[in-house]
Amino acid sequence: MQSLSVIASRWVDRVNPVEKGKSWLWRIIRTVLVIGFCFIILFPLFLRLSVAFRSKADVYDPTVLWIPRHFTFDNLWIAIQTTDYFEALRNTVFISASTTVIQLVSCSLAAYAFARLKFRGSGLLFAIVIFTIIVPPQTIMIPLYLTYRYFDLFGLVGLFSKKSSFNLIDTFWPFMISSMTAMGLKNGLYIYILRQFFRGIPKEIEEAAFVDGAGIFKTFFKIMIPNAVPAFVTVMLFSFVWQWNDSYYVSLFLKKIKVLSTALMDMGMGLSEPDPIYQGILLSTGVLLAMGPLIILYLFVQRHFVESVERTGLVG
Repeated sequence: MQSLSVIASRWVDRVNPVEKGKSWLWRIIRTVLVIGFCFIILFPLFLRLSVAFRSKADVYDPTVLWIPRHFTFDNLWIAIQTTDYFEALRNTVFISASTTVIQLVSCSLAAYAFARLKFRGSGLLFAIVIFTIIVPPQTIMIPLYLTYRYFDLFGLVGLFSKKSSFNLIDTFWPFMISSMTAMGLKNGLYIYILRQFFRGIPKEIEEAAFVDGAGIFKTFFKIMIPNAVPAFVTVMLFSFVWQWNDSYYVSLFLKKIKVLSTALMDMGMGLSEPDPIYQGILLSTGVLLAMGPLIILYLFVQRHFVESVERTGLVG
């Protein structure tokens, strides 16, 4: 009799209408929230994709909402010609990829030093690194520009050449040097992410490597890097995407060399279209062309990116 009463009570709990109602209510709320957030995020992308293939006749046709009636590639062709798309794309890929690789090396070495090597003043230096995250880049715009306009490393340029300094403006060197010294775009954040991940790796693994005769650099390359792949993937994607979308530093250092962000800024002046509405459609098409490579990149790496962010948050 006792077993039957237990089974009956379990059956009543299983079909409890109040609990089932709460469960279904939470499912409905969750579904509505997910659909709402997806709509907010994806609506601008779908709108740009829709207007990119519209002709001028569809612009003033009130019956055309999403699917163009007169499908055309003219908008894409005009945007490509106006922005010198392929040249700007090549320069953007080069800057983004090269700075990403260099920043991974410099930021990981700095993060490893802050996480594992104890030295006097390390806490103060790390506080300065965190401080670089919150300092607006506009506050150092003038000294940063003058540094690369009259670049002289400790007076060595005048010592070994007839010039007093080098002009690195309109070259890729400002981005490379800033990345080498871990002073590039968002490098303080990358150091923080990697440091927190390194601190989560058990010290016993590192101590075992020291017992086997491995030094600091060998331990870093053989032990720390293989265990920190999720953090490296996170930093790599953040670095590539932020450098791709950057318009502040590229407009500061590059005047003649075109990249996608500055090409889009100059596109409005290069268009000869008098119609402001159609001109807005062409600008929207140019933005879509700039976003296209990142969307393709995300389709291939989104699984690794989500896993790396999740593991970075758990360990850090």
